[in-house]
Amino acid sequence: MAGKTTRMSKIKQLLRLHESGVSNRQIAKTLSLDRDTVNNYIRKLKSGGMQTKELLELEDPVLENKFIAGTAAYTDKRFDDFKELLPWFEKELGRKHVTRKLLWQEYLSQYPSGYRFTQFCYHLSQRLVARQPSAILTHEAGRELFVDFAGDRLEYIVLETGEVVPVYVFVACLPFSEYTFTMAVRNQTTEDFLYALNCCLKDLGGSPKILVPDNLKAAVIKADRYEPELNRVMEDFANHYGFAVIPARPHKPKDKAMIENHVRIIYSRVYAKLRNHHFFSLEELNRALADRTMEHNQTRMQRNDYSRQEKFLADEKHLLQPLPETEFEIKNYTELRVGLNNYIYLGRDKHYYSVPHIYTGSKVQVIYTRTLVKIFCKGESIATHERSLGFGYTTVTDHLCSAHQYYSRRSPDYYIEMAKRKSAALSEIITYIFNSSKPPEIFYKTCDGLLGLCRKTEPARFEKACMIALEAGKFSYKFIKSLVEGKSLLMEMEEYKPLPLPQDNVRGKQYYK
Repeated sequence: MAGKTTRMSKIKQLLRLHESGVSNRQIAKTLSLDRDTVNNYIRKLKSGGMQTKELLELEDPVLENKFIAGTAAYTDKRFDDFKELLPWFEKELGRKHVTRKLLWQEYLSQYPSGYRFTQFCYHLSQRLVARQPSAILTHEAGRELFVDFAGDRLEYIVLETGEVVPVYVFVACLPFSEYTFTMAVRNQTTEDFLYALNCCLKDLGGSPKILVPDNLKAAVIKADRYEPELNRVMEDFANHYGFAVIPARPHKPKDKAMIENHVRIIYSRVYAKLRNHHFFSLEELNRALADRTMEHNQTRMQRNDYSRQEKFLADEKHLLQPLPETEFEIKNYTELRVGLNNYIYLGRDKHYYSVPHIYTGSKVQVIYTRTLVKIFCKGESIATHERSLGFGYTTVTDHLCSAHQYYSRRSPDYYIEMAKRKSAALSEIITYIFNSSKPPEIFYKTCDGLLGLCRKTEPARFEKACMIALEAGKFSYKFIKSLVEGKSLLMEMEEYKPLPLPQDNVRGKQYYK
């Protein structure tokens, strides 16, 4: 309100809008007033104990005296000069290496009778505070969990080599109870971040409704004040545990003041107590962190007669959402085309996985975790495999066409079983074949030929040929085929007349003696 005084008619409009519950910001916009002016009049209204109804009944000069009286500092000619320079002061303070004392010296060189340094800083601070009001945040139990990585790192020593390994410290805090969790991880990758967050949720025994991370790359792909783009793995994790993710606004430290304050507390109550300790594994370091953090949570708070842990257990833990029965596994997504052999090739594993042969040539969506590979086509699940690493093939026989199924089922036991159904002699021949010390695969075509020959030949003729082959000790396909097609075998079969079976109604030679 320094400088030219606002008309009291407009101030009465300001008072009427305030009485109607309109915000200061909206009043300033409606009446085309500076927001600082509106804030100052409302502040004077409240601090002076004045009643709005009585003020509205006063004449303008009387009303002006009510508000202007006692504000000599703002009616001083020096303030008029100072006020004109305020925008320039604010701009210059934003530049590197510029201090308030330097600005005051420059101001004094221009206005020798101006404010001394103390008054200069006071009026400048008043202006900056009014331009950046701070709200009092209230937190609901079990609603939010703030997470961030501490700026300072800890370390452990590899005992075998003496290498010093620096690590990052994950810090999480429930703002309602101020219950804190810490854990050291090797990197700030998505995997390490989600592993630490998963351990945090286990420690809490539940999950919040909202997670508030800083804009770290492990959770946020693209930071934005209004629509930040989350990492897809972070979205999957949030959906698995049933909470929403609302990252802190970039360049807005007040959004994460709670967690940053707790990081500073962790420095003094945890880091400082570990400064003379040496750790020889990440697990040993994390045990020490957990112990010191628990001491912090169990320490009575300065302004309360209870500890953070007591507050958490009494008023917040039961309001957290229950954790799912299964732990989260990171999902990876890709699109692949099914090959002509009805397999997909997952390049990351250098491994092939079978797909039902009707999808040969189709484009499929693949979701793979640490343990499973799931394959989808047009929104339908068509195959699921256990994940395998290294070159090879994972096959479900039913996925193959009939010809491929036959090919995949071949084995010594398969051929011996097939031979038993056709001929006892053939079964014995194939058993002899596979008793060789050579790899069984080299005999598969021989067995295919013998089974095919069996189907095309009269059973008695084929059985006789197999018996001859067994007596001769020759089991090749060509030898048995020559026996089946040869005339000598036909002559032997014609001369061969089996004895008639005995019958009850046939009289023997004893009857005629």
